[in-house]
Amino acid sequence: MAECTCDIVLAEKPEARARELWKHTTVRRNVHAPLRDLLADMAAGRERCMYCGDNQGTDIDHFEPIDRHPMRAFDWTNHVLACSLCNSHLKGAAFPLDDGGKPLLIDPTAEDPTPHPRLVLTVGQYHPLTPRGEATIKLFDLNRGLLAKGRVNAFHVTKACVAQWADATGRGDHDDAAHWAAVVNEQPIADVVQAMLHQALDPAAEILFDDPELLTHLREPGLRAALLIR
Repeated sequence: MAECTCDIVLAEKPEARARELWKHTTVRRNVHAPLRDLLADMAAGRERCMYCGDNQGTDIDHFEPIDRHPMRAFDWTNHVLACSLCNSHLKGAAFPLDDGGKPLLIDPTAEDPTPHPRLVLTVGQYHPLTPRGEATIKLFDLNRGLLAKGRVNAFHVTKACVAQWADATGRGDHDDAAHWAAVVNEQPIADVVQAMLHQALDPAAEILFDDPELLTHLREPGLRAALLIR
């Protein structure tokens, strides 16, 4: 990858050269495959898109687009596992900036998104807390109907699995408890369980959940260790 970057730096037209190299057969075989495997290990659930969390991550997206920064075309920290909808149809070459020229999009591989959008679990929709949250929600259409419905369903599935985990833990059946934790971790839309774990520590948690037993379980160190993305 370093050799490709040097090639781009020396090229008369860096953007064109970066695109040419990225699509080259040898690069696709020797770079794309291991890079995708690395990103798949980082992705939540079963290799889900790092933007929407719902669809399978089939594409390698350049977080900062090639036409904006061709020198980062082979920078592994600039790659995101994405679905074709988020990558090609929604994001494309878009990369919104604030008035100071700083990126507005949240980088899912490098930062905690929770300070920027807040997921309202009961309706499955995001509420922006910052301009970055607003820009990310808008660009990836994160509140579209199917995603919101999927998040509501995931919320109910997670609640049921947490109850099963608590029951298994109470019985001392650690294998069964691990099974239910795995069910949660492998389901789509992992942002739901992460939001549940974060909001369980919110000062207004009793109001947000209105379920004292669920809230107690979500605060259990054992469950948090099994589910919380660090």
